[in-house]
Amino acid sequence: MEQFGPRPRLILVCGLPGSGKTRHAKQLEDKLRAVRFCPDEWMITLEIDLYDAKKRERIEALQWTFAEQLLARGQTVIIEWGTWATSERDTLRVRARALDAAVELHFLDAPTDVLLSRIRARNHENPSIDTDDLLKWADMFERPSLEEMALFDPPST
Repeated sequence: MEQFGPRPRLILVCGLPGSGKTRHAKQLEDKLRAVRFCPDEWMITLEIDLYDAKKRERIEALQWTFAEQLLARGQTVIIEWGTWATSERDTLRVRARALDAAVELHFLDAPTDVLLSRIRARNHENPSIDTDDLLKWADMFERPSLEEMALFDPPST
């Protein structure tokens, strides 16, 4: 692929609910003139239950289709899915690199009590997220290791 401008860039924003993914992704979106994909925003707009895993998966697949098109055109794309699993991050990294894109991983973390406080303050989940939910998800979450982080490009910002 002949490159005429800056290299396309995929930025994965990774973290649990309340970690600041949306705030961080929106700041990057403005600063980098990027296109940001957040399934929660689409689901809320379409009045889809945020906990409907099958519909979330379909929305993320559609968002990825658009992301690939944008990356192929040299754009910067921000994926704000949380990307809890190493395998999910690996898949996105490999697919973006196949398009000759740089790939960054922005991992946001905070203590459980801070996450819960932020979740309660934003109050957009229905039903609301409680401490048990958050602790269960924290156990499921695969934190990026130093070895995994080394597979990604350094942040451009």
